[in-house]
Amino acid sequence: MTATILLKNANCNVTISKGEVISFIVDNEEIMHCKDAPGWNATDTEMFPIIGSTKINNYSIETPNGIAKQDQHGLLRELNYQLISSDTTTAIFEKKYVKNTQINNTKYPNKSTQEKLFWPYDFTFRKIISLSKNALKINFEITSEKGMPYMLGYHPAFKLSGFGTEIIKTSEKEITLNDILNVGSAAYKVLNTDEIILIKNELPNIKIATKNFNNFMLWTEVNNMVCIEPITQYPSLETQEYSEKNMRISTGKEYFSVTISTL
Repeated sequence: MTATILLKNANCNVTISKGEVISFIVDNEEIMHCKDAPGWNATDTEMFPIIGSTKINNYSIETPNGIAKQDQHGLLRELNYQLISSDTTTAIFEKKYVKNTQINNTKYPNKSTQEKLFWPYDFTFRKIISLSKNALKINFEITSEKGMPYMLGYHPAFKLSGFGTEIIKTSEKEITLNDILNVGSAAYKVLNTDEIILIKNELPNIKIATKNFNNFMLWTEVNNMVCIEPITQYPSLETQEYSEKNMRISTGKEYFSVTISTL
């Protein structure tokens, strides 16, 4: 795969590295968190087929096709994207997984006791990144066996001023950076909403609009970035159990979208 791909229009450009959006610049202002800056060592990633930790439950996930072994946020991020196609405004990436294939867990042994991960279903996961005026759109297409339980989360990080004064606004409330910091690693949950606005004072305000996720969680441990994460479900923190009761069930082909735009 080409080391980096650049999408560009009159006032925006997006840099993609191996399927990860590492920069989104609008009118010369960087919108995304730089992975080399304090806070998190990535700019965006995906959580699939589960969201959340699995340690308490011995890294085990119950499915109709048998027990799976998954570490935190699933095994998708352990797979490499393949570039399907690209032009000046769109790039399409894909990951394919064959059921029960043993995947090395990069958290093992320093951060996990689970050496291998596997999932008892085939799936194809497409990430379609496109650029339009003042907006970056990320579409996800998941093809799998009908009846497969799953959770999906998109995990982008946004650059902040460092002063901790930003506000995250929904249709019902305003959330401060301190509110998110106080929740800690559990992440602040925002349920039953498809849109969030990040109010950034002197910097461009940002709208994150989604389709088919229906929920968000918010996370940071620093003042210079915040992750605003569309999710299908908020994970069970107490039991870390995953089954059809707290996951979605695939119809065979599922579609999701996230649009990041400036205001």
